[in-house]
Formats: sequence, C-alpha cells, structure tokens
Amino acid sequence: MYVQAKDTRMTRSLVLAAAQLGPIQKAEGRDVAVGRMIRLLEKAHQRGAQVVVFPELALTTFFPRWYEEDLANADHWYEAALPSNETAPLFEAARKYGIAFHLGYAEKTPEGRRFNTAVFVLPSGEIVLKYRKVHLPGHKEFDPIRHVQHLEKRYFEPGDLGFPVIRAPVAGQPVNLGMMICNDRRWPEAWRVMGLQQVELVMLGYNTPSLNMENRGFEAPHLRVFHSHLSIQSGCYQNSCFAIATAKAGTEDGHELFGHSIIVNPQGEIMAQATSWDDELIVAEADLGKCELGRKTIFDFARHRRPEHYGRIADQVGSVPPAEWKGGA
Repeated sequence: MYVQAKDTRMTRSLVLAAAQLGPIQKAEGRDVAVGRMIRLLEKAHQRGAQVVVFPELALTTFFPRWYEEDLANADHWYEAALPSNETAPLFEAARKYGIAFHLGYAEKTPEGRRFNTAVFVLPSGEIVLKYRKVHLPGHKEFDPIRHVQHLEKRYFEPGDLGFPVIRAPVAGQPVNLGMMICNDRRWPEAWRVMGLQQVELVMLGYNTPSLNMENRGFEAPHLRVFHSHLSIQSGCYQNSCFAIATAKAGTEDGHELFGHSIIVNPQGEIMAQATSWDDELIVAEADLGKCELGRKTIFDFARHRRPEHYGRIADQVGSVPPAEWKGGA
C-alpha cells in the first residue's frame, strides 16, 4: 500500500487582499478616495486579511490622460510626503486593524523630481519598501492621433530604484517582498530580477483602459484583460511567487478602466478575481511554502540558468534585424 510522506515543513500562511477601486473622478478630492480605501480596509479586517494592495495612483484620477503645458499646473496631483494630512486617516486605519498595505501614488521629491511610486507600509506606519515605476508607457508631448492622451513620460521620470526585494516581517513572519507598477507587469525582465532575489510576494497596482487608445491598430477589448492576466500568471509561474494585482475599474472621467484585479499563485493559477467595475475586495490565503517547488525544480536558477547567453537582454534596447542567410555551405 502506498502511503504519501507527511510534509513536515512549517507553513507560512498569509491572507492576501486586492482592494480594487472603482473610478475616481477628476473633480473628487483625496478625502473621497481615502474614505473609500478605509472602508475597504474595514472589510479586509472582517475577512482576516493581513496584506492589502491598493491600485496605481490610488489617491486621484489617472491624471496623465490630461495635457498640461506647464508641469507646475499638475503639482496638486502629487504627494510631497507620506503620510500627508489627507492620507493620515488611511495610515491610522491600518494601524487600528493591524493590516500592512501597498499604496500607489504620484510622488514629487524635495528636489522637484516626479515619479509614479508605490510604498509598502507596515501597520506601525513604517515604510519598509519604496518602488518607482521603471517601464513608463505612453508619450511626452500632445499626440493628436490619439483618442485619449497617455502622458506618463511627461509627468514622471523612469524609476531610479530598480526592482528591490526586501525580507520584512508581515503578520509576525518574514516575507520576501517586491513591487512593480502597471506596465512593468508586461516586461519579463522585471519579474526575473525579483525572482533572482527569491521574491515570494509581488504587489502591483494598475490603471489600464479597456481600449487601446493609441489609434494605430485594433486590439480586441477581451484581449486587453487576457494579456494583463497572461503577463502576471507567467511572471508568477516562471519566478515561483505569489502576486496581488489590483486595478482601478469603471468609467473614470468618461474613459473605461478594465478592472479584473487578481491574486495569483506560484503555479500561475488565479486564486481570486474581481468581478465588478467598482470598489471590491478579493481575498485569498497563500501558503508561502508553495514558492519552493518551482525554485527547487524547473526554475532552480543556480542549476539551470545560462547568463552567458543572455547578454543581449541587458546590453540592447531596441530590436535589430537578424543576420541574413546567404545560402550555400
């Protein structure tokens, strides 16, 4: 008779939550967004969540769709410090409920630099990790061919912090934490850099429109969601980690954001998915020990990676045509 060996590993379990936000209109202040986030934290507490991830640019509308000639006119969209007077109630609620959280926001540094930023905050209010978006999509100047502008390259610099991973205590146990923002999820290099640091939980927020607004070819709306999920699921599988991917959703300032927030396991499976275009909390329990299987088998980097053949990835930016076959011997 076959008897399966008992798994004697100590389980490291975390209850993860994605706190999807419905639309935040241009006319709405931070107090509206923060109030909604606090209500989602209350729900997270009721459902036993220990980590909550809010979307990219969670405090405001997605303002890069609006063109400003003078960047100073956009200063009111940025945070100069955290917590601010407007965001302090969110930090206080996290302390009250004992929940760690990820927050995406627009950052303006004391030197006047602007970044699309996310932080991971412990219930104590300590910021243990900061990330600045590296892969900025869109364009810098007004583009008349576009249906809607996407001016992230105008309002933000590319992130200067790389893709750091930190081992920090979450709910009384150490967790290897990493972050990315929106478009970063589509770039396998971002996942692999964190995978090489044994990341266990990747947190990311996004604001992705239901339609490709670049007006340079058709992309079916259902493929927009498919490509987003495909990127996250493959990133988790190929780097043996969990991910919480949290969206803004619904019709914001007349423009649809597709939502579909998900929580994914190291096998690339979707554990939970949002089904509304509004504020919605989804929850899943993660056994962090599940990260070990991939790392010890097919994605055992120490045994199987061959970086001597990957130089082109780091050395080259644009694509180039391949060598031409000339025929003959």
